Amino acid sequence: MKSSIRGFYELPHGKRLQFLKKFAKLSNEEVRLLGHNSALGIRTAEMISENVVGTTQLPIGIATNFLVNGKDYLVPMAIEEPSVVAAASHAAKLARHAGGFTASSDEPVMIGQVQLVRVPDAQAAAKLVAEKRGEIMDIANRQDSVMVRLGGGIRDIGARVLKTKRGDMMVVQLLVDVRDAMGANAVNTMCEAVSPYLEELTGGTVRLRIISNLATRRLARARAVWSKDILGADVIDGILDAYAFAEADQYRCTTHNKGIMNGIDAVAIATGNDFRALEAGAHSYASIGGYHSLTNYETNDKGDLIGSIELPIASGIIGGTIRTHPIAKLSLKILGVQTAQELAQVMATVGLAQNFAALRALASEGIQKGHMSLHAKNIAVLAGASGKQIEKIAKRMASEKNVSVSRAKELLGKRR
Repeated sequence: MKSSIRGFYELPHGKRLQFLKKFAKLSNEEVRLLGHNSALGIRTAEMISENVVGTTQLPIGIATNFLVNGKDYLVPMAIEEPSVVAAASHAAKLARHAGGFTASSDEPVMIGQVQLVRVPDAQAAAKLVAEKRGEIMDIANRQDSVMVRLGGGIRDIGARVLKTKRGDMMVVQLLVDVRDAMGANAVNTMCEAVSPYLEELTGGTVRLRIISNLATRRLARARAVWSKDILGADVIDGILDAYAFAEADQYRCTTHNKGIMNGIDAVAIATGNDFRALEAGAHSYASIGGYHSLTNYETNDKGDLIGSIELPIASGIIGGTIRTHPIAKLSLKILGVQTAQELAQVMATVGLAQNFAALRALASEGIQKGHMSLHAKNIAVLAGASGKQIEKIAKRMASEKNVSVSRAKELLGKRR
């Protein structure tokens, strides 16, 4: 059978499954698993995606202990790594001794870009765009009257001339306040709407009209103090050394920043946000001026550890998947955030907590001790344990500090 299928998207869900069964030689049980109705539901899934045959689920864990700007949060995190949820919760617990986290975020301004090529006089055209700024803004704002009524809409316009291997190009940038949305659809619509006028104005040809995921106008920040009395001077020294390593070495820094995104992505997935856009924006932001850590660590006069984070977070609480995915709506209800800016602040806080927890583990007992202990149940299942055996073998391996498939098999053999 060939994968070239005409009209696959038009087939009912059941017929798609039957085709897949033949193509991949699936068993009846495997087909049943694909068609299993999750909380999302097949009909809703078909509204969200294309060529749907099933849904996949991630565990949603709740990170506890978060106190941000004086408000308590329980944070839903969709992730398959138990150590991420546990570590974030513990970091937040330790931060509470000094008042928890403080966080802030910029206005939700996204950047839209319109690319123009073959502009006869790019420098003159850039000046003309500045002169006609008001007319361009009017065209853009007419595309989303609801957003404008809620206080959003286009805030400014700028033009740049780029030197490229294809010759000079002109980029017109729209700065759009998207309020409580992530904003991609609104910004892209505005970019497309102003394009004909920009062609007329500049004499050039419009190519790309799209949002940028490097949301430098939409930064979120968080800060916390971890007491020296709680951590101990040796642990703080170890964290500072680990941070210095990340700052000095890009190989280490990449994993350092990945750990930050472990927490942020998990919250994004739980709340129906675009974690891929967040990842792209975060790592691009970290590359400005040379790849660097998204967090910063130092000590105060008392020797306490101060951690902070800054990165672009383009999150939303309305629109897109958030509107249709029942678990995303439920996760936002659990969080209790009222605006996209508040959600961005919580995400930044979780990223900082996750990074602190990872550095603390690396600088003390090592990352694998806690990580593997929390994975003990998975390891027991891999070894063939079932039912009550799973819990017993997992506890035994954790107490022995020997979590491995080989040890689980030994214990399973003795029990049998």
